[in-house]
Amino acid sequence: MTTKILALTDALGNLIDFRLMPGQAHDLVKTRELLAGVCCHSLLADKAFDADWLRELLAERSIEAIIPPKSNRKNPASCDMEIYKWRHLVENFFQKLKEFKRVAMRACKADTSFEAMIHIGATIIRTR
Repeated sequence: MTTKILALTDALGNLIDFRLMPGQAHDLVKTRELLAGVCCHSLLADKAFDADWLRELLAERSIEAIIPPKSNRKNPASCDMEIYKWRHLVENFFQKLKEFKRVAMRACKADTSFEAMIHIGATIIRTR
């Protein structure tokens, strides 16, 4: 059983919120749910999040989309690559989270227990 973690972090790479998804699900499946009620200046995401509906949703909420366009786009959107370089903080968060063996190996069978372990791990990371 594989599980995908869709995480939203702040500018320092600290966890704000997350959603669990099946491992075979696309990243965009729970993106709308994750972004509900979030107020920010910009959203940094990888190419998997390059969707017209997401860009429109962000524009409606006055959030700048820092998402590189997919290579198969006919009319690629612009992306500030200097700001995009800061997306590594999200990847750093996941690397720190994987230091916790129970999270890295998905040792918890129930989703609620796994979510609790992610919250505990994120809390420890933030207090370091």
